[in-house]
Amino acid sequence: MAAEDSSGSPGAASADTPAAELVQRATEQITRLVRDELTMARAEMTAKGKRAGVGAGLLGGGATLGLYAGGALVATVVLALASIMPDALAALIVTVILSIAAAIAAQRGKKQVSKAMPATPAETRDSVRADTETIRGAVSRRQP
Repeated sequence: MAAEDSSGSPGAASADTPAAELVQRATEQITRLVRDELTMARAEMTAKGKRAGVGAGLLGGGATLGLYAGGALVATVVLALASIMPDALAALIVTVILSIAAAIAAQRGKKQVSKAMPATPAETRDSVRADTETIRGAVSRRQP
């Protein structure tokens, strides 16, 4: 059962709480805090990994469409050189459409990859820093 101070809040330390009990409480709280921070870091890294995967997929799709655009351009040049006919115009239209689609997919993919970077869990890092400062402040207030 957790100790209660005069205000009735469990786990609160009073001036006459033994040092061993304070150390035990601090150890338990720090362990819980570290575990929670690791869980948060794992969740953040999973989200960033998913975003990077989507971005990489879009970049790959853009590259594939770019290859198709290159193939269509080659077909257009061949048809245009073979004879100047409406077939060449149709092939050119397909080339332009594929090129636009490739540019859009590549741009979106780049944006997704950029959002996922840097790969470090920034929110967790900031939270750990804040926790460290809180602990330091509590320790410095506790020392006589």
